[in-house]
Amino acid sequence: MIEESSSAEPRLSSMQMAWLQEMGIDRQLLARFRRSAEITAAARSTAGERVSHDVSPMAAPPLVDPPTLVPTRTLLKVPGHPGRDASSIAVAEAGTGAGPRAVAHDWAALQIQVANCEACSLCTNRRQAVFGAGVADSPAWMVIGEAPGEQDDRDGRPFQGRAGILLGAMLAAAGVDAEAQVFYANLVKCRPLGNRTPRLDEVNACLPYLQRQIALLKPQRILVLGKLAAQALVGKDDDFESLRGTVHVFRSETGVDIPLVATYHPAFLLSRPQHKAHAWRDLSLARSCLVSQ
Repeated sequence: MIEESSSAEPRLSSMQMAWLQEMGIDRQLLARFRRSAEITAAARSTAGERVSHDVSPMAAPPLVDPPTLVPTRTLLKVPGHPGRDASSIAVAEAGTGAGPRAVAHDWAALQIQVANCEACSLCTNRRQAVFGAGVADSPAWMVIGEAPGEQDDRDGRPFQGRAGILLGAMLAAAGVDAEAQVFYANLVKCRPLGNRTPRLDEVNACLPYLQRQIALLKPQRILVLGKLAAQALVGKDDDFESLRGTVHVFRSETGVDIPLVATYHPAFLLSRPQHKAHAWRDLSLARSCLVSQ
C-alpha cells in the first residue's frame, strides 16, 4: 500500500515511482502527487482507469479495463437527422463544404486538417497530432490502437516505445512485413494527458477522420487493438472478450466491406503476458482474412 505521513501527504518508494512512470503517468503529475494529497486525489480520478490504487513494489499493478463505450451510432444521434449519426453527417457535409466538421476528401488535405484540428480539448496539451504512419496505398494490414502515448506525441508516429516494439514482434511472428505491409493509426489522434482513457466526446470528434482514412487507404484487413477502439469500430458495446475471436465486417464510406479482427493492445500484453497465446490466435484469424471484392 502507499504509506501516508501524519500530514496525510503520500510517499512513494522509488519502485512505486518506476511502476507509475512505466504505465505512462507524467513525471510532472508524479511530482504533484508527491507534494500534495489533494492533488493525488485529482491524479487518481484522472488516471484511475489505468492505475491501481494499491501499488505493490513487489509486483506490477493490475491493468484495469477502460469503461464500456456505448455504440458510436447510438451516442452521436443528431436532432433533425433521424437515423443518422454525427460522423456520417460530417462525412456527407464534406462533399458540399457545409458545416464546421467537413472532412477533407484527399490524403494530403486530411493530414493538414488533422494537424490543425481543435475539435476537442485534447488539442490544448498535445505537442502534435499523430495522424498515422506506414503504407498508404491499399496496405495488407491497418492496425488501429486507442490513442497516442507520450513518445508518440513527441515523435509524431504511432506505436513507439515498448508497446510498439512488442507489436512489431507480434506482426513479424505472423509473417507480416511491418515496413511494407502495414499502416498504423489510432482512434484518437492527440494524446490524452497522463495517458488516460479518451472520453466519448474525444472519440466522437476524431472518428470521422479515422473513417476517412480507412476509405482512402482501402486496407485489406483491419486489426483493432483494445476494447475502446474495438467497440467504436464494431459499433457495439459488447464485452471485449465477445468481440475477440470473430471476423467482423467494417463497411467503409465507399461501400467496401473490410474484415476486422479485435485483439489485445500490446500495452496490455506487457502486463498480462499470459494472454499472448490468445493474441496469437487473433493474429492468425486476421491473417486468414481478405478484403471483399
